[in-house]
Amino acid sequence: MLTSMPPSPAMGAREWAMLLALSVLWGGSFFFAGVAVRDLPAFSIVTVRVGVAAVALLVVARALGVVIPTDRQTLLAFAGMGLLNNVVPFCLIVWGQHHITSGLAAILNATTPLFTVLVAHALTPDERLTPAKMVGVVVGFAGAAVMVGPEVLSGLGVNVVAQAACLAAATSYAFAGIFGRRFRRMDVAPLATAAGQVTTSTLMLVPMALVVDHPWTLPMPGNDNLLALLGLGVLSTALAYVIYFRVLAVAGATNLLLVTFMIPVSAILLGVLVLGERLQPKHAAGLVLIGAGLAVIDGRILRAIAAPRRTSAPADTVIATCVPSAVHKPPPDHRRLVEPGR
Repeated sequence: MLTSMPPSPAMGAREWAMLLALSVLWGGSFFFAGVAVRDLPAFSIVTVRVGVAAVALLVVARALGVVIPTDRQTLLAFAGMGLLNNVVPFCLIVWGQHHITSGLAAILNATTPLFTVLVAHALTPDERLTPAKMVGVVVGFAGAAVMVGPEVLSGLGVNVVAQAACLAAATSYAFAGIFGRRFRRMDVAPLATAAGQVTTSTLMLVPMALVVDHPWTLPMPGNDNLLALLGLGVLSTALAYVIYFRVLAVAGATNLLLVTFMIPVSAILLGVLVLGERLQPKHAAGLVLIGAGLAVIDGRILRAIAAPRRTSAPADTVIATCVPSAVHKPPPDHRRLVEPGR
């Protein structure tokens, strides 16, 4: 018997509202970090972010009765996920934001699905690189190259290194997406995974912040910085995770991928309207190219364009698609292209 891949759940007004809220929360993480970096070093900012999120998610998990496994294998998996999905990318992005705008950091972070396609092709048997995905990757990386600009050829300045750090963070998110597949096989609840990874991330980051930043020597943060740190931990991490898993449950992973397109818009608007940041024309051009690359990889726009043709196809063509020789391999699951923890 022939079976077809179930379509992604329909997106109603409520689902779109949650998706928009998630993009604002994750886009807001670049805004909050943009405020905090004015007076605080990177390790301290990230440590507070994951620490606050850990407390909040542990409270939520306890209230909902979600059990967080504590066996050695799961704790090691939490540590690996925390390193790839929190410690490395958060530190690289926040350090980068000491030298580039929050909007540009968010645009560079939008290359995450591009790296995920390449990492998945190399490390998984079921996520192969198709011609369409290759085109999307090439177009997307062309956008990243446009944003970095010719400066990379004339010597590595601090800004170029900061942009490279944000691209490295996107690569770390890509590896985290592949690494995170094990939690489903281990039957660990998504909320438990989120709480476990930020908790282990906190344990890793505390000694790093103490050794590198010497936080006891730093001046007391002002109200703006304290509010930014609170926003990073509670809103952009803990609350974002709760909404993320809710959207994943009701709208599916493919629809959730749309948030990748929306995060840079939220971050840029907040940076321009509140922080007074300004983006160069090459950054806007790069964003357009990255968006085009993601659209090709996602495929829904191309499918929508091709849909009228399939609807009006001749009857013999429609019949031919029903025979076993014409059955195509179902499209791969897009779960690995969606990155929690911006």
